[in-house]
Amino acid sequence: MKHEYRLDQNQAPIFEALETFRQMRVVPFDVPGHKRGRGNPELTQFLGEKCVSIDVNSMKPLDNLCHPISVIRQAEELAADAFGAAHAFLMVGGTTSAVQSMVLSTCKRGDKIILPRNVHRSVINALVLCGAIPVYVNPEVDHQLGISLGMKREMVAKAIRENPDAVAVLVNNPTYYGICSDLRAIVRMAHEAGMFCLADEAHGTHFYFGENMPVSAMEAGADMAAVSMHKSGGSLTQSSFLLTGPHISEGHVRKIINLTQTTSGSYLLMSSLDISRRNLALRGKEVFRQVSAMAQYAREEINAVGGYYAFGEELVNGDSIFAFDPTKLSVHTRDIGLAGIEVYDLLRDEYDIQIEFGDIGNILAYLSIGDRPQNLERLVSALAEIRRRHQKDSTGLMNQEYFDPQVVTSPQEAFYAGQRSVPLADSVGCVCSEFVMCYPPGIPILAPGERITPEILDYIRYAKAKGCSMTGPADPDIEHINILEQEGV
Repeated sequence: MKHEYRLDQNQAPIFEALETFRQMRVVPFDVPGHKRGRGNPELTQFLGEKCVSIDVNSMKPLDNLCHPISVIRQAEELAADAFGAAHAFLMVGGTTSAVQSMVLSTCKRGDKIILPRNVHRSVINALVLCGAIPVYVNPEVDHQLGISLGMKREMVAKAIRENPDAVAVLVNNPTYYGICSDLRAIVRMAHEAGMFCLADEAHGTHFYFGENMPVSAMEAGADMAAVSMHKSGGSLTQSSFLLTGPHISEGHVRKIINLTQTTSGSYLLMSSLDISRRNLALRGKEVFRQVSAMAQYAREEINAVGGYYAFGEELVNGDSIFAFDPTKLSVHTRDIGLAGIEVYDLLRDEYDIQIEFGDIGNILAYLSIGDRPQNLERLVSALAEIRRRHQKDSTGLMNQEYFDPQVVTSPQEAFYAGQRSVPLADSVGCVCSEFVMCYPPGIPILAPGERITPEILDYIRYAKAKGCSMTGPADPDIEHINILEQEGV
């Protein structure tokens, strides 16, 4: 049940202040040095005079992101009202900075945090920064699709029971593939145990505004949520919200954010958050009804092609797949004999279609407020042609997307410990001191402090051979990997 707004969501105070400022024709003797674009004509021609004219520095009429008291403060209050949160922080370092601020606000060195292992690297990066200890709840795995699912209630309850000193539970809501855990139940279990519940909602902005969506973190009673407004919400890349519930200190979170977030907040990013929040508050219900309908139509059309499996709500089992995001267009490709990344490459190289990502067995076409039905028709037609031209025997294709980690030491200890570089082939049995992942989706295959197994090396080699974009290690070719000099640190 969506809440009623308390404030006038027609307002966009940052945008309005910038419009007023632009018309004043103030003479700039401050930064940025391009001086409303006059000092960099090529940039002005590329981005447009209107755009660079509002790329300005913090000043009294425009407030200050580090300590907002006027228009930015008003934009935060409007966002909190729109999302049903006690407070909302404008984040200009992407959802990565919002996720890290959640963890740093609730965890300190030595604290335990319960979380699924299929988290984005930003979560484990936060553990490197603060020294918290991960307690992993291994997600269920769908072996047909080769993807990790949500956290089962009994597994979360077991982790809480065995780690009563943990301070927080973190949940993906949803995963990249659109799968949700039973968030209300997990929030209830965490709170009964005296723990915070944090939600990574990088892919769940629309849960707050659409109809017939899985429950949002704030509606479920979570304490904090990182919301990637630029993904499905329409704002500029790198702009996000950090939402907090009533039991979280706004002042404490602000101090944590200011440890790492820039003191030169981009007004392009902030105004895009302001305008996009207004758009979703006023029109989100109808917009996301259309997005869901497009996704359902595309799933039906792709499944009619044969060979592919565009999966959806039929997977829901009430626990590890408690709900499914109806806007997600995730397609299993392995049955046509192609890895997801191979279909991804074909779509881009031969059909000029750029999808979000392809992994070993699946592709994800990200649908949001800017998509149109005719573009989906083009995607479906391209997939049908790819099947006709490129289908082959699927024997020998790998399908596993998740490996239970063997955690030897904390991410922080491993990251900062003495280490050495060894050839990948010589690393079996050693403890990794860096990240290895395909990006997107940015879920680590290996994280600092985890043991390297033959199965993981096979996966890395296979992913490289298929053309996945591998990131993380110091060696860009991923022929070598950094390991701990000695175990146990």
